[in-house]
Amino acid sequence: MTATRRVQQQPAFVLHHRPFRDTSQLLDVVSREYGKVTLVARGSRAAKSKFRGVLRPFQSLRLSWFLRSDLGTLTGAEIDAAPLTLSGDALLSAYYVNELVLNFLHRHDPQPEIFDTYAQTITALAQSGELAANLRVFEMELLRLLGYALNLDYDANLHEPIDEQRSYEYRVDQGPVSVTRSEGPMVFSGARLRGIAAARFEDPEVLRDAGRLLREVIRHHLDGRELKSRKVLLDLHRARMPKKPSPEER
Repeated sequence: MTATRRVQQQPAFVLHHRPFRDTSQLLDVVSREYGKVTLVARGSRAAKSKFRGVLRPFQSLRLSWFLRSDLGTLTGAEIDAAPLTLSGDALLSAYYVNELVLNFLHRHDPQPEIFDTYAQTITALAQSGELAANLRVFEMELLRLLGYALNLDYDANLHEPIDEQRSYEYRVDQGPVSVTRSEGPMVFSGARLRGIAAARFEDPEVLRDAGRLLREVIRHHLDGRELKSRKVLLDLHRARMPKKPSPEER
């Protein structure tokens, strides 16, 4: 017989929710001490449910549940902090952060540093206009904490410090390798790699190249899967870019 584990008042966030049966929900949550957990919130969609209006993404919560298998049952939920105001690009960015955590974390694998970094990032997205910079910082920290830290300091072949005057091709399984060409999907100047390493994201060129680099690194670690929220963000960005005039309009 499987023993029942009871968890009380655990700091947590809802990452994703979906309907389950008539009035319930399945919740994917990230908790500070128990990692990613899937819970059944029984009756939570009913009009008079005690959970109604509480189980929202990006809301800091204290959750209680019991667990007999991989699937737990929610027994309590309390709001732990004032709600954050997220809308527009900030909201899409926060959903992207949720997707990253959902895809990278394993169930029942505690990652308290990732939990704290997640909470700080969601708050920063709600309070700061520097959305892209906050996302790049989170991506780099998430990869580092998972053991996938970027090598931005040394040439992987020559074992020499990155030279700002050289060009490098970043190979995910190795790191930067010196090349003679200056263009390519994963080719960066040494100066830009040093800028990314130092998180100098106030420089728009460094920020742009960081996005290009991290997009490919994350795709590699997710076995080529593209996150839906990232695609939406990219599509919106492209739609807002000024259209180049056609030859007839010049």
